[in-house]
Amino acid sequence: MASAFDRYSKQILFSRIGVSGQEKLSSSFVVVAGCGALGSVVSSILARAGVGKIRIIDRDFVEENNLQRQMLFDETDIKEMLPKVVAAKKHLEKVNSLIEIEARVADINFSNAEELLGGAGVIVDGLDNFETRLLINDFALKNNIPYVYGGAVGSSGMTMNIIPHRSPCFRCLLGGIPGPQPPITCDTVGVLASAPVTIGALEALEAIKILIGGMEINDKLIYIDLWNGIFHSFKVSPDPDCPACNGKYDFLEGREGIKTTILCGSDSVMVSGGKAWGSFEEIAERLSHLGNVNYNEFMLRFFAEGIEMTLFLDGRAIMKNTRDESFAKKLYAKYFGV
Repeated sequence: MASAFDRYSKQILFSRIGVSGQEKLSSSFVVVAGCGALGSVVSSILARAGVGKIRIIDRDFVEENNLQRQMLFDETDIKEMLPKVVAAKKHLEKVNSLIEIEARVADINFSNAEELLGGAGVIVDGLDNFETRLLINDFALKNNIPYVYGGAVGSSGMTMNIIPHRSPCFRCLLGGIPGPQPPITCDTVGVLASAPVTIGALEALEAIKILIGGMEINDKLIYIDLWNGIFHSFKVSPDPDCPACNGKYDFLEGREGIKTTILCGSDSVMVSGGKAWGSFEEIAERLSHLGNVNYNEFMLRFFAEGIEMTLFLDGRAIMKNTRDESFAKKLYAKYFGV
């Protein structure tokens, strides 16, 4: 144990943690959902802090454009065509050989949530889409597991702790299921590395507080805009009519969310379950610098990544030139999501 004490000595000296807090961390199990910019920061901090077991879940591979902001990866991971979680495990095991790092290449959904998320002391958000966050929110509330939400885009970001049955949940924060808005994601408006690094650091800190039973757990939504030097916190009010807080887990039980269908006789996937659109003007303007886009009063057609995407006013989209349902769903969230 001497080596462990030496490794974490500066952390143990911090009075809010001490020896007892470090022992709690060493016996803890954390799930990091997503291993992009947020998840790589969270995973790195928690591994260095000595969390005993960290399960990292992500469905993607390391790509060149990730290196600008995703701190766990390097060019070798791209050459080796590694999934993000496999690369993360490889790097983190070099950082801390005293803990267990588990890599799961998976897309979290209602059919595998129990297997992937069950038993965690806290679930930390490294995701890039609302649907999976809403599903995790359902799972956390149902199973009484704290969930640390975080998101970042452009130079801004936000984070909030969701403590089941004690705080407002993620669905309360949204005020319901997201409505149709021009897509605001890293893929449509960009992101500066400092934003997810800052939010990821705050998420990891809150996870540590929760794991050791700290009394100073943040009970507000923290919002930052680093470019403009803004750092605010807001009290979020619980929604008395929130389905999730009232035990109705629509996303976990598969009643809500994006669904896909391979269209017979063509290399196309239909994605459905999104919110209806009033018009396409704003989304066309937002997407115009990302690919070829045209629209009329009935549909919007967008070309990117070798895929022809046709979006309809009722929220459906047809992704042509693919039969990969997971890829089609990813494209929908990337370009037509909130």
